[in-house]
Parts: sequence; structure tokens; C-alpha cells
Amino acid sequence: MKQKQKRLLRFQLVFLGLAVLLVIAVVLNINTGSVKLSAERIWNILFLRDRSDPSYDILWKLRLPRLFTAAVLGGALSLSGFLLQTFFRNPIAGPFVLGISSGAKMLLAVVTIALSGFMTHIPVSLTVVTAFVGSMLSMLFVLIFARRIRNMSSLLVIGIMISNICSAVTDFLINFASEEEIVDLTYWSMGTFSGKTWDDLKISALLVLPTLVITFFMSKPIGAYQLGEGYAKSMGINIKVFRVVLILLSSMLSACVTAFAGPISFVGIAVPHIAKLMFGTTKPIVMVPGVFLSGAIFCMLCDLVARTVFSPTELTLGTVTAAVGAPVVIWLMLKRKSEG
Repeated sequence: MKQKQKRLLRFQLVFLGLAVLLVIAVVLNINTGSVKLSAERIWNILFLRDRSDPSYDILWKLRLPRLFTAAVLGGALSLSGFLLQTFFRNPIAGPFVLGISSGAKMLLAVVTIALSGFMTHIPVSLTVVTAFVGSMLSMLFVLIFARRIRNMSSLLVIGIMISNICSAVTDFLINFASEEEIVDLTYWSMGTFSGKTWDDLKISALLVLPTLVITFFMSKPIGAYQLGEGYAKSMGINIKVFRVVLILLSSMLSACVTAFAGPISFVGIAVPHIAKLMFGTTKPIVMVPGVFLSGAIFCMLCDLVARTVFSPTELTLGTVTAAVGAPVVIWLMLKRKSEG
């Protein structure tokens, strides 16, 4: 009983700490930038809606939608990584490593270039659908190889090869794009939350938050699946249906991120493991909200670093997430080797 109480207290303290970090990340993102804002001005703009302040547009139309979009998409990408790691039972599985993000990027590049002569702006709905289909195509190839190859290390290499193939196809297609499209696709392919609007936030939230709720209510079967397929079957879980649902949920989350922010590396791998270390458990009922909240904070802080460290020059988000996430992946590889 004491052990159970200690674990419960740990969960509560970690969630409390994450809530504090979330508030700090919000405050830093609102207050930090090329234009410095005092607390009084921020209060007047946010709560009194003082449109006469020249910084109103900077805060309300630029920083806030970008901040909240980073939170929603960061949480989505981290949760997608957690689901894929559960599905493949591999700590290094993630949407970027397995080629899911690259598949979405490739198909988006195809559609963008193909429709460039017919429309100046691709509808968000088409962007999301295209990214989802691209994600599912990449995942389909991974699953086909997964049925033939039981060695997870080999499967991981295949995922990386699929990612490289998709990237090569994308680079080839860029040769047929206009200069403006090349700039947009190249910058987008490195990942960025720049230019996000309230409409982008609404659409991404409508896609991500219901998926988060569905995943949370699937905590019990996910927990059973973590203990093995045999145990899951004994609990009355239809494994085939469950695996399909798990893939659809993870693909929807990663596709949404790719559609709105581009392929962002290492977040889907690193954040779930950081959350596991903090909570000291892999129980989905704790990990699902914990991973989502951790991913939101992680991406908010990475985006803050990306836009402020070398201001006015803005780093791509992928540069910052790779700098933080790559050492985590290396540590995981070394840990697995030492345990093996």
C-alpha cells in the first residue's frame, strides 16, 4: 500500500511540475522576441483587448496562435511516438525514424507541385488528407516488412531506408517546382511553427484533441497489449482490430503535425522516454496525458529557442529538436546494447 501511495504521489508531483513548466513556457513565449512587452502591456492586450497598443497584432495574431499550435502539435507528435513504440515494442520507433513523416512530406510535395498551376493556395483540408494518405502508405510498407522480419533492429533500418527513399523522391520532385515553391518546400521540410494562424490552430485541435481522448479511453487495452499479445487476447481484445486502430491513431497524429508544421525529427522518440523517466511507469492511463503534456512543453520551448537564440535569424525547428533528441536516441541505443 505504501508503495502504491508513493507512486501516486510521484505522479501528482510530476503532473504538478509539468503544469508549472507549461505556465513558464507560455509566459516566456509571450514575453520573448524581437519586440519586448511589459507585463502591463501583455495584460491590457490579452484581457482588456486593447487594440490601440501597436503590439496587439504581434501578440494576438503572431505569438499566441504559434504558441498554442506548437503545444497541440508537439503533444500530438509525442503521443504518436508513444503509440508506435508500443505497437512495435521498440524504444527507437517513431514517426520520423519509420518514414511516416517522410511519406507525408513526399505526397504533400507531389500534390503541391501538381496543383501549383491550378491554385495559388492548397486548402488545409486537402493538405491534411494528403499528409494522412502519405503517412499510411509509408506505414503500409513498414507493416509489410514487419510481417516478414521479426528482428526489430532490421525493421528499424528498413524504416530509415523508406524515409530516405521518400526524401529522395521529394528532392527529385523539387527540381520541377518554381523558385517560390522550392523555398517554401525546403523551409517547411525542416519543420516550423512560423506563420501559424488561429484557423490552423482550430483545425489541428479539432483533429488532435479527439484523437487524444480516444487514445486515453483505450488505455486499458493498450496496457494489456504492452504485457503481450497472449495476455491481450485473454482480456478479450481483438488483436487485429486493435493493431489497425493503433496505427490509424498514430498516423492521424503524425500526419496532422506534418501537414501543419512539416516533418519534425526526434520529438516522437525522445519525449516518450523522457516522460517514462519522470513518471517511472509505462502505464498508458498515466503516460497518454503525461506524454502529450511533455511533448507540448518540449516543442514550445524548442520553438522559443529556434526563434530567439540567433534573432532576428530564425532557426528551423528540426535543427533544435535534433540537437536535443539525437543524444537521447544515442543513449537509448547504448542502453539497449548494454542490456543485451
